[in-house]
Amino acid sequence: MNTTDSALYIDEMGYAMSRLEIDSDHCEDGNAIHEDSSSGQSKMPATFLDNEIAQITKLKSTPHQQLVQVGIGRPQLPVSPVKMLAGRESNYSGRGRFSSADRCHLLSRYLPVNGPWLIDQMSSRAYVSQFSADGSLFIAGFQGSHIRIYDVERGWKVQKNILAKSLRWTITDTCLSPDQRYLAYASMSPIVHIVNAGSAETESLANVTEIHDGLDFSSTDYGGYSFGIFCVKFSKDGRELVAGSSDNSIYVYDLEANKISLRILAHTSDVNTVCFADETSHLIYSGSDDSFCKVWDRRCLIAKGKPAGVLMGHLEGITFIDTRGDGRYFISNGKDQTIKLWDIRKMSSNVTCNPGYRSYEWDYRWMDYPPQAKDLIHPCDQSVATYRGHSVLRTLIRCYFSPAFSTGQRYIYTGSHNACVFIYDLVSGAQVATLKHHKSPVRDCSWHPFNTMLVSSSWDGDVVKWEFAGSGDRPASLTKRAWKRHFYDEYI
Repeated sequence: MNTTDSALYIDEMGYAMSRLEIDSDHCEDGNAIHEDSSSGQSKMPATFLDNEIAQITKLKSTPHQQLVQVGIGRPQLPVSPVKMLAGRESNYSGRGRFSSADRCHLLSRYLPVNGPWLIDQMSSRAYVSQFSADGSLFIAGFQGSHIRIYDVERGWKVQKNILAKSLRWTITDTCLSPDQRYLAYASMSPIVHIVNAGSAETESLANVTEIHDGLDFSSTDYGGYSFGIFCVKFSKDGRELVAGSSDNSIYVYDLEANKISLRILAHTSDVNTVCFADETSHLIYSGSDDSFCKVWDRRCLIAKGKPAGVLMGHLEGITFIDTRGDGRYFISNGKDQTIKLWDIRKMSSNVTCNPGYRSYEWDYRWMDYPPQAKDLIHPCDQSVATYRGHSVLRTLIRCYFSPAFSTGQRYIYTGSHNACVFIYDLVSGAQVATLKHHKSPVRDCSWHPFNTMLVSSSWDGDVVKWEFAGSGDRPASLTKRAWKRHFYDEYI
């Protein structure tokens, strides 16, 4: 029996030694595709996505009919940039400019696959890499207690170098507040720290040069015991933090009241990932090592005391969830070596099916995925689509939708244990690009919200950027920033 909302839960306990480790198993050439998307060459799976989201995604990047018909010959997609620019200059659409769908149709063909260019290199593992919502800042978190905030518009200058306080094991997650004034960071501890990201102080040494306020999630109301936090996210209004923990719980922290406002004993194992479903913050998605994704509706949680729904399909634990932001669709990365796309309208009111006990012993922290498990399918898989090719081992690998502004969320991209970044077409499932540079697992990566740029960070300590255009593709007379402004003014 299906309900209306669902939740998810994930775990992470990346197995590793404290020293920097270089793994030998990189991307295999046989599975690698490194190309720009305009070539039209890609691996096409036998089945295609047949769901409402396929139509929504196509509409988001389908150009105006008048632009399709520009010039001589039979109208066909994709429309060449020359035809689209000619149609815009002739005002074929009657708008005098590109619509968001026109823009996505043009830009989504140019993937950030060239490079990479080195941004930074540290002597410890990189665990987190995230662009700010406006793309002006970039945050990287490392196992060696360092978090760096880079000013993207000023040549990736380090705006703030943060030395974390009370670090246990590693920086597990960071999150920038919506107004970009504060940064929250978590580790394998019940304390989440808040730093003033906008202060003039470049070197932020905890409680020496700056105060790192500690938010205690181990409230005495809930036992006051110790646990680790895997994931932390701000609400859209910046008033709350949601966190997933190793005590199988979801926590919501009220920043104005300075206390925990909600604790949900959400799963039967570590909650590796949580996020708010959309701007309202009413729905929370969670993912866990118990292999279930769950949806929690805060409006009826007190009355029901259980999730709005459960989504089954992963055979192993879930490492990360990313929401599409519409309160309906999200993706999850799983230790069964798959990404799954979910529609919460397909969720069940409770767990109706279990894949059963596995016939093999396996721990993702130090073992390869068993060959006999690669073809297994959950008997009650409720996912809309499944994407395979990357590997999820050793650590909680993260996956995301590509940006709405430039691609219409047409792609899904993910880090991988085999030191690569994989980009999949959401609708066809095709692996359209594989970015190869790193020598160790890529735990996190981030696509710029507006530009054709992607940054990947790895356990090899490298933080690198990938772009569509090479450094020599812009006029020598223009600075990089001026060239970006020129490109968007002229063509978008």
